[in-house]
Amino acid sequence: MNPVKLLEDKIEEARPLFEKGGKLEKLYPLFEAKETFLLSPATVTTGGTHVRDALDMKRLMIMVVAAILPTFFAGSYNVGLQALLAQGLSTDFISCMATGLMVTVPIVITSYAVGGFWEVTFALVRRHEINEGFLVTGLLFPLTLPPSIPLWMVAVGVSFGVVLGKEVFGGTGMNILNPALTARAFVFFAYPASISGDRVWVAGKALIFDKIFPFFTYSNESFVDGFSGATPLLVSASQKNGDVAAALGNAGFTLKQAFLGSIPGSIGETSTMACLIGAYILIVTGVGSWRIMVSCVAGALAMAALMNGVAGPESAGIMHLPGMWHLMLGGFMFGTVFMATDPVSAARTERGKIIYGLLIGALAVLIRSVNPAYPEGVMLAILFLNILAPLIDYTVMQGHFARRKAWRGAKNV
Repeated sequence: MNPVKLLEDKIEEARPLFEKGGKLEKLYPLFEAKETFLLSPATVTTGGTHVRDALDMKRLMIMVVAAILPTFFAGSYNVGLQALLAQGLSTDFISCMATGLMVTVPIVITSYAVGGFWEVTFALVRRHEINEGFLVTGLLFPLTLPPSIPLWMVAVGVSFGVVLGKEVFGGTGMNILNPALTARAFVFFAYPASISGDRVWVAGKALIFDKIFPFFTYSNESFVDGFSGATPLLVSASQKNGDVAAALGNAGFTLKQAFLGSIPGSIGETSTMACLIGAYILIVTGVGSWRIMVSCVAGALAMAALMNGVAGPESAGIMHLPGMWHLMLGGFMFGTVFMATDPVSAARTERGKIIYGLLIGALAVLIRSVNPAYPEGVMLAILFLNILAPLIDYTVMQGHFARRKAWRGAKNV
């Protein structure tokens, strides 16, 4: 018997229990989530004015998850690589990937479990469908964190992002800020010692499992002498004489390493190559806006050139950092591809997307350059432009209306 047909029959058999008047009516959101996750929705539009296919919101979000996966695996490998380098151990591919996954998988599981709990809770209370947007948020948030982050901080951060960053506004589609970035900002400002500095970016020795639950403890005791976990942005920001190129070279950082992702940093943000693979998937499938991505890059390069031009001998080293380095370092490409393109919190108009992206890129580099104490400006830049996105769209539309009115007036004369 066809397994899909068998699954459909079983779902239809159970449907009366969850529909209005059934014994399990209050649990209908869980039933609907399982049904639409496994099968295409049974309710479709009719008539010639509609375009009908099998792609619903859950499939759309799964496509975004597929685009994020290269950064997850590249980040997991790099976490293992940095940990094994710090301990002076063998760095073959299998060892790096296995070590990295032991660190990153519990973080992702914690994010999905705790965030999923809040999603289901609000869906049951409000009696609406479970929002599929968390399929993306639950994976994006862990990838913005350092590998040494305690799991309880992951739980607190994702709770803040889901509840206060999205659900209080009405759920998916109603939030004004990117939930994953909201969660990351909360963790950054609430627990700065655990998400900044030159040691938190490298996971130390992961102890074995407890008898019931896996608890990972990160220790620096086995680090080899002289090893530093400082990120290239921290190295650049710490320079006082402006010779940032020499400082990066002395620290062992190259553009090739930054492109491939073999440098210290947040789990999913170190590999520019993996981010570009994700960008290709999003653009080809029409899920992500290429206008936002390209304009973010253009804004960053323009602002970096301006900072390089006004930087003096006594300026902070990061003001001398070339634009290409800005694109490769920190969370710039990760934020550009996966955060700035969030269709809910980003600008909606085509011209507005370009303005929105240009401002994100420029503001990110500006924050990095003028505030060396906070060398990563992408998170704040995107959150700030999330707030301004409605205003950008409003201004663009008003300009369009004014031009249309002037054109109609000229035509009637």
